[in-house]
Amino acid sequence: MSTVSEVIVDTLVQAGAQRCYGIVGDTINHFTDAVRRSELTWVHVRHEEVGALAAGGESYLTGELSLCAGTTGPGSLHFLNGIFESHRNGAPVVLIASNIDRSEQGLGFPQEVDQKKLYEQCSVFCEYISHPEQARRITAQAAQAALNRRGVAVVIVNGDMFKEKTKDELPWRVHRPTPCQLPAESELRALVDLITSASRITIYGGIGCRGAHDQVVALAEKLKAPVVHTTRAKEFLSYDNPYDAGMNGILGNRAGYHAIQEADLLLCLGTDFAYTQFYPDQAKIVQLDIDATHLGRRAPVDLGLVGDVAATIDALLPMIDPRDDDAHLNAAQSRYVEDQRKAQSRGDEPDPTLIHPQYVAQTLDRLAADDAAFTADGGSPMVWLLRHLRANGKRAFLTSLLHGTMANAFPQALGIAEAYPDRQVIALSGDGGLTMLMGDLLTLVQESVPVKVLVFNNGSLGFVEMEQRIEGQLDCYTDLVNPDFGAMARACGLFGERVERADALEAAMGRWLAHEGPALLDVRVSRMELVMPPSVTAQQVTSTALFGLKALLTGRADEVEDLLKDNFLR
Repeated sequence: MSTVSEVIVDTLVQAGAQRCYGIVGDTINHFTDAVRRSELTWVHVRHEEVGALAAGGESYLTGELSLCAGTTGPGSLHFLNGIFESHRNGAPVVLIASNIDRSEQGLGFPQEVDQKKLYEQCSVFCEYISHPEQARRITAQAAQAALNRRGVAVVIVNGDMFKEKTKDELPWRVHRPTPCQLPAESELRALVDLITSASRITIYGGIGCRGAHDQVVALAEKLKAPVVHTTRAKEFLSYDNPYDAGMNGILGNRAGYHAIQEADLLLCLGTDFAYTQFYPDQAKIVQLDIDATHLGRRAPVDLGLVGDVAATIDALLPMIDPRDDDAHLNAAQSRYVEDQRKAQSRGDEPDPTLIHPQYVAQTLDRLAADDAAFTADGGSPMVWLLRHLRANGKRAFLTSLLHGTMANAFPQALGIAEAYPDRQVIALSGDGGLTMLMGDLLTLVQESVPVKVLVFNNGSLGFVEMEQRIEGQLDCYTDLVNPDFGAMARACGLFGERVERADALEAAMGRWLAHEGPALLDVRVSRMELVMPPSVTAQQVTSTALFGLKALLTGRADEVEDLLKDNFLR
């Protein structure tokens, strides 16, 4: 006879899990003891949210199962934001959520919360183990759901259930089939008809193009179509792609924006990009997605198809004739060359006493390893990663684009570094994001995880400040009073250094990257740096001008001067 704890652990190990992130405590002590006696590694974090983010970072990159576990009440609630982030990223994670003993459930016992109501909205599976004989069956179902539906699965276990004995007689297993979905032949022929009648075709690729790089490039070559990618697909589509026109959306570039707006046929491949205003007004739209419920929910589509991107393109290519007209492609490529030139010039440093964040990102791009894995906090660090770090087919990128949380970067980097101990893993952190979960810098030290943390320290919640100014408001409540993060890192046991001059950055970054253990580089960057969208509207100009007027009237003329100098007068 085995205990429920032992059965849960054994099932998850057989499903491929290698690590469990969490904090020990009363209701899971029997479970953690079973982990101690198993092949699993327990990663002791300081905050449960970090555990969920780390597990999600690991699983996002590996595609394999990772685990997190914690106590009832406060422990469960602390996990919640990290679970939402990991679930929305499509990371196969299993959370073991403990609850109070069954004899006290429903009686208002201390720390009791309704776990199922909490997690049903951010999981692909959420169920109690209600009887010891269910232990392997429920756990296997959870792991199977997480791996096959790409999301978080939650197993809720009462504290006293963990130590119950079970015969565990039936060999419940985790199955991982690999089906290949294709649209019907009649649907493919309808797509061929739309392609034949179009004159300006643009391909818009999303994360569903993961693993379909060569097929997308082959389709672009045959159609003479520019390829625009979403923020989440940069890693998979922008490298070795002569048809690349960059990104669309608020974080995108001019070439990507116009390639979509000027198309008369937009092929949306594996993307559920959320912002309707960045879809074309006049073009016909075809959307191919693995999930039929995604079809047409962002913009009206003329043809909706369900299928794997790579397999669908393989089936489509023999059905279409190659095109000769490359005027639309040439226009997009010319714009993209200019976009890249301007992006590079924004990182120039004529003043050694001033550090632009673009310059920091571009220096990192040059010095980082070819196969580095990068994470970035929601907000401006995410922008600098997406705009200035190059994909090459070996690098990996993870940002909070669907959930949009702060403080995700170094916790996700923690999980990635645990899975890839010989790989350079770099977190681009904002000063606001870092300080939100700063206590887990100690986890990097305690677990000897060589994450490299790069702090864009501008003394503010910079992205929020930008949003306020674009709305014509005076920015407020965004100031941050920060310590010397380099000195703080050294006090915690990390390598730590602070940079305040542009001419000292490259040497400091070299020392930081070369350090063998966890390391933090605190870089004081310019606060007056706007994240410019690919197309500036008259309303945005008017609103920014209104901010300038308000700032002048309230005695903040120096900020207006700095804003103009750093963003418009260079």
